[in-house]
Amino acid sequence: MKKSLKIVSIVILACFLVLIRVYEDTLFYDPLLEFFKMDYKTLPLPKMDMLALLIGLSFRFFMNTIISLAILWIVFKDREIINLSSILYGFLFVGLFVAFSFIVFTSEGTGSHLVLFYVRRFLIQPLFLLILLPAFYFQKYKSR
Repeated sequence: MKKSLKIVSIVILACFLVLIRVYEDTLFYDPLLEFFKMDYKTLPLPKMDMLALLIGLSFRFFMNTIISLAILWIVFKDREIINLSSILYGFLFVGLFVAFSFIVFTSEGTGSHLVLFYVRRFLIQPLFLLILLPAFYFQKYKSR
């Protein structure tokens, strides 16, 4: 793939990640978006449709993961990196999804929701891409 086409492809995929963020209010059911914009430290969690919330979080994570894996493929063209990344994304999803569910279901009244904020952040944002991309780049080009 030509370098210019590679760059354009990465920019387009990055724009898709941005569009997911821009249209998060309309694409996904997530009452925690507004909750965390307020003074959430002293407020109880809002009433939520838990099934819709968990499905929305899963769908958003899946969309971010597919785009992130596409970016990793364009950058490295290495099946082993994609396989390892897929496994890591799978473990990350299961761990964070269980942690998120546990925190939401056991949260009582007001309290510190900071852990919930950060667990949710890793589920809804493509932060793992920002970790994997430089890690694989360093590993791949250090071994040359």
